[in-house]
Amino acid sequence: MLPDRSAPLYAAPLNDLLAMLLRQFRRLLAEKGVEMDEVAIKVTAQAACDRENSGENIPALRDALVALVMESEAVLARWNLTFSQALVTQMDAIPGWESTSDFLEIANEKSNAELRIAAGGTLLAALGDYRYVPHLLAAIDHAPDEVETIIAKRVLLFVSGVDGDMADWRARLAIWHSSCIDG
Repeated sequence: MLPDRSAPLYAAPLNDLLAMLLRQFRRLLAEKGVEMDEVAIKVTAQAACDRENSGENIPALRDALVALVMESEAVLARWNLTFSQALVTQMDAIPGWESTSDFLEIANEKSNAELRIAAGGTLLAALGDYRYVPHLLAAIDHAPDEVETIIAKRVLLFVSGVDGDMADWRARLAIWHSSCIDG
């Protein structure tokens, strides 16, 4: 039997996983005016786990992450795709490529956009901004064993208080998100 590759992601401290995602965004955040050195990354990840999402750098971080997610959504919109549609659209259905080089470039753009939306939405949820929860749920439904979706699931379970061992955890997350919007 093959080992469960996802087990370490479920066992890792959540602050370590959030710090990993923040490191992936370091350059992009700096381009948006949000500088994050290693100390800031660790402090921010821990603050999210402590539900202290009102620190002085958090609003600027949230704004930068929203801008990055929106830019990635705009990349997908060039092919008339929403995030959910992009997840299930194969590359041969994407227009605009004629050569292998074009294909690889577009595939890379599409993949990067999907990853940035999922990771950015996860970070935003950890920081108390739940606007991209539907994207995260779509990603979890589409590829539940991917690194980004396992982290998204862990974050959503954490912020919602839903027990991931319950058979209906997915439905409970959707109900929780609805109550966030309505409340």
